[in-house]
Amino acid sequence: MAQKLVIKVTAGADAPERCSQAFTVAAVAAASGVDISLWLTGEAAWFAVPGRAAEFSLPHAAPLPDLIDGIRAAGRITLCTQCAARRGIEEEDVIDGVRIAGAQVFLSEVMADGVRALVY
Repeated sequence: MAQKLVIKVTAGADAPERCSQAFTVAAVAAASGVDISLWLTGEAAWFAVPGRAAEFSLPHAAPLPDLIDGIRAAGRITLCTQCAARRGIEEEDVIDGVRIAGAQVFLSEVMADGVRALVY
């Protein structure tokens, strides 16, 4: 298994199955002891805002708020700087434990030794 897993989720309510799969894989990885870094980009950026994950629903899928809690407990969640800016989301608008960072930080994470990266 990889030492670290970086997952970039670009889909939100616009592609619910892809979105849910990204959060599910990240939560399972975190629960399995994998060093997980989940990046929220595109429409997934909205899930950094309190209450937005609770609005997401997909039959036969784990609730997004539960998945986010599991990821935050054992990993890291980052909101893309440009994606946040395009949506008017600022540091004070995000749930506790979510950081806002840009491409340079993303690149440094995915280029490190022992890292696997997935994009949904």
